[in-house]
Amino acid sequence: MRTKQTRPDPRVELLLANLDYAFDKTAWHGPNLSASVRGIRAAEAARSIGGRKSIWEQTLHAAYWKQRVLNKLVGTQKFPRSGSNWPMMPELRSRDERAWQADIKLLHDVHRSLRDAVARVDPSRLDEKLIRLILGAAAHDLYHAGQIRLLKRMLGKGRRAN
Repeated sequence: MRTKQTRPDPRVELLLANLDYAFDKTAWHGPNLSASVRGIRAAEAARSIGGRKSIWEQTLHAAYWKQRVLNKLVGTQKFPRSGSNWPMMPELRSRDERAWQADIKLLHDVHRSLRDAVARVDPSRLDEKLIRLILGAAAHDLYHAGQIRLLKRMLGKGRRAN
């Protein structure tokens, strides 16, 4: 006997698509957040240019705010790094490739947890405020992908716009 399969809520599907395209799926708008940090070495990621936040700081900031949105969905969980909004980078002597890769992994792990929570959200909870919050997480990823792309260009990496 076949069981009736229910179609996922189209709002959930749309929210997941927005999160995916902003973070790690190929999209029409160009590089997403995950692609923007790819190929960056720890020394480059840690470098501040012209008083701007570094790529590493941008990465931790994006992970932190994903965690905040996740907390609204599943309850408060402590972000594993100290500081808020702009979490602290590792101490200067610890800013090596291993630490940088660990923070990229943190970004991916928090994203995966957020995505899983959105996929499981009870559609009855999807009021305007929660939908805007989740869409805001995707928009935040794209904003910081752009900031990171700019910093990469300032470091002499990446394509120049024509």
